[in-house]
Amino acid sequence: MALRGLSCCARFVLHHRERAVFRGAVQSGCFEGRGGAKRHLLSEDVVKLQDFQQRKLAVAHQVSGPKSHYFDTLNQKMERNELILKDELKLLLHLCHTPEDMVTARNAIYRYHEENRNVAFGDFRFGPLFMRLCYELGLEDMAVSTLTDRTLKGFFSDGTSFNIAIDMLFTKECYEGALEVVGDMKNQGVPFNKDTFTLAFATCYKLNTPKSYRICLALMEEGQTKGILIPRHAYCCAVALALKQNDTEQAQSIYSQIMSIDSRLCQNLRVLMLVKTGSIKDAVEALTTALLSKSSVFVRKPEFSQEVVDVLRERSLDGPWELQVEQVVQQLQQAGQVTAQSLDDLLCQTPSGKRRPHGILEEGRKRGHSRRTMRPLRSTLLSE
Repeated sequence: MALRGLSCCARFVLHHRERAVFRGAVQSGCFEGRGGAKRHLLSEDVVKLQDFQQRKLAVAHQVSGPKSHYFDTLNQKMERNELILKDELKLLLHLCHTPEDMVTARNAIYRYHEENRNVAFGDFRFGPLFMRLCYELGLEDMAVSTLTDRTLKGFFSDGTSFNIAIDMLFTKECYEGALEVVGDMKNQGVPFNKDTFTLAFATCYKLNTPKSYRICLALMEEGQTKGILIPRHAYCCAVALALKQNDTEQAQSIYSQIMSIDSRLCQNLRVLMLVKTGSIKDAVEALTTALLSKSSVFVRKPEFSQEVVDVLRERSLDGPWELQVEQVVQQLQQAGQVTAQSLDDLLCQTPSGKRRPHGILEEGRKRGHSRRTMRPLRSTLLSE
């Protein structure tokens, strides 16, 4: 039932897909500005916005003549119903810098898909490229309306395009819209990956309604049935949502499925679960263990959110453990193990992503040529 409800949610997106596509660029106050945009759930390894912007700069330096020439040429080809080539569309997307440019790009995508809907596109996927442009320009309405348009079915066949769109909506606190895109992704048969589960569960957590809770549990059950690896961060969002819905039994059940619970987020959730189930003694023991941790001075000691500490204090007030709670909390504060970050801050922070092996890459850039072939090291500017 919950998954059917999720499918119904997606219809809202389709119904409103023809709204003004520039509202996000002109009126939105959710971004602090293009340069100050802050992602919460997807790392740069997934969004690749910085890499994309660098490629756009490189392409702009390589093309000859004004940018308008290429847009005019493509517009003329569309007017004459001429075939749009893959490289032409790739170049056009890399030259987009304004919402007006995106109108031409979107029209070109429709034409290109109409001409190639029955042809394999090869290794290159235009979907993530278009979504990164929408992310860069703050065009969430255009992203959603294009992504969910039935006439483009098959064009956005990858999970990355949907994940970037969901992350964009999540960042702008458009949680209902984000969940609707999750539903449309499911309706289109695009497989969920680990990032999708994190985005979906975090969105359900933010909505914090009985319906979003049912959807979260249904998606989790379906993913587990299919043998999909659900990441720890997604499970943590589900635990936090269960606690918000006062379903401590379900929260404990979900928490028990987390393989590694040594993270700061997991430790905070564990203490909060113990407090909400009335196990004040166990919560105090967990905090005491963290306080007496004999880890190396170079290893960061466990930290607990002031929010979690306050809940513990409140629940122990006028009880047999009030004195012990005050003592351990004061000791944690003196040791610098109580942080001002809320549980929400811990749940909705941008992951660091994978570290790149700087040594080999930097050496290659300095040399400028391959030691094996003695040929120049050239980057593929128009790769995805």
